[in-house]
Amino acid sequence: MRLCLLFSLSCLLSGILPNLSATETKRPNILFFFADDMGRYGSLYQHLDGKGTVNDLIKTPNIDRIAKEGVLFKNAHVCAPSCTPCRSSLLSGQYFWRTGRAAILQGAVWDSKIPAYPLLLKDAGYHLGKSFKVWSPGSPADAPYGGQAHAFQQSGSRVNQFSETVTQLVAGGKEIEAAKAEIYAEVAGNFDSFIAARPEGRPFCYWYGPTNVHRKWTKGSAKALWGMDPEELKGKMPSFLPDVPEVREDLADYFGEIMAFDACIGVHLKKLEAMGELENTLVVVSGDHGAPGFPHGKCNLYDFGTHVTLAVRGAGTIAGRVVDDFVNLMDLAPTFLETGGVTPPAVMTGRSLVPLLKSSKSGQIDPSRNAVITGRERHVESAREGYLPYPQRALRTADYLYILNFKPDRMPMGDAGKMDAGVTELTENTHVSFADMDSSPTKAWLIGERNTPQWQQHFNWAFALRPKEELYAIGKDPFEIHNVAKNPDYATIRDQMRERLMAELTKTQDPRVVNGGAFFETAPMAGPLPADVNKPKRAKGKKK
Repeated sequence: MRLCLLFSLSCLLSGILPNLSATETKRPNILFFFADDMGRYGSLYQHLDGKGTVNDLIKTPNIDRIAKEGVLFKNAHVCAPSCTPCRSSLLSGQYFWRTGRAAILQGAVWDSKIPAYPLLLKDAGYHLGKSFKVWSPGSPADAPYGGQAHAFQQSGSRVNQFSETVTQLVAGGKEIEAAKAEIYAEVAGNFDSFIAARPEGRPFCYWYGPTNVHRKWTKGSAKALWGMDPEELKGKMPSFLPDVPEVREDLADYFGEIMAFDACIGVHLKKLEAMGELENTLVVVSGDHGAPGFPHGKCNLYDFGTHVTLAVRGAGTIAGRVVDDFVNLMDLAPTFLETGGVTPPAVMTGRSLVPLLKSSKSGQIDPSRNAVITGRERHVESAREGYLPYPQRALRTADYLYILNFKPDRMPMGDAGKMDAGVTELTENTHVSFADMDSSPTKAWLIGERNTPQWQQHFNWAFALRPKEELYAIGKDPFEIHNVAKNPDYATIRDQMRERLMAELTKTQDPRVVNGGAFFETAPMAGPLPADVNKPKRAKGKKK
């Protein structure tokens, strides 16, 4: 409540309430900032969650501004904590399991018969553009966004290797801020080119999708480039992460890349203000899942893997509010369509957020938005397991997280592989061991300490077999490490959660609950990668 009042006061003092008269006469622009692998992080969460968390270290003034001048969604989750299926869901406005071969990462193929919001907006007269990643890996690349026909990145793409590039420029003699500015100028140039290509009088729809928040980034870059001290995280780490210098530094370096993303948001906002179009632009910022290369993060249905930032401002949004409703990122497709005056196709299972954006209320607005469902199938290939997926579905409510692991005999992060590989190889090559967790210093450290009694449980939380059912009581266990699914005191809750989850999966025709999940268990959804997918050779440390 205190944050809501602060937001409202800030909006009133700075005169930034939406210009409703402008939005009544002109279709809004849509500007979507979507960071690869960015979970729920930002300095705004210091106010929302309180001090004493990892968000104490990070500074994101531009994301904070969007939230203060608009709406911050407290309980936004991705549909799948894996980039391609998450994006398939977001672009189609449907649960990922309804997108055919786009429901997996490796081996994904887009079905052109599936309605995608960008192409529907283009057909409705919107000037369409994007920079960097929208839908990949998959074939054809960025298909639901019109492929590369709408790409604007000729000014440069070095932002996608932000810490690496800036570190190299500094080593070559540039000052840190001058090196950063050189990268920001490329970002601005790409957006300028997009705006310059817009036909007069046309609204625009632009997707900014950098990959710098995805690994790998330069070790120690948080301190070197952003002045962050990783040791300030001591005592604030979630229970499933070892609170040791190596992991603290790794997490801080990740935050540095998010701060670079935030700075690039500021570049775009400055351009919009100069154009006089900020108030008539729906500005949205989010990420496609949790942190890569950490336990509980990317490729997991725990909050650290599915819970993401979502802040929205402009185009009639009533400012200064924090919304508690549970929302799924598939809700963005019908939101963007409704904003652009296009009726969302009936096939979409997402629900427009426009009623929440234009409400004057804070807290829980729509009582029916009291839960979110997430899931996962195949992420990357795992050789010793015959390229089989690790199928999961989950139901998250305000009080509980219930996870159903359909194949508990399979390793959740893939085969152990070469656990005795050197630290450098474990840090740089995802496929050495447990391929569904990105390579990282944290992963290498955990594997190296797996036989140390103090850290065996942390290793098991990350990599060991999991039971068919998991249930976590959020109030008592916010980091979701104590499974109470077999506790008799929670039997009724477990059964109710399972029944509710299965009802939604059945209603939405999830192939995983039909014929023993045959669709996801046979080629091309499982097994060796199909020949019709152009799989590039994977270089050591290459992003996936």
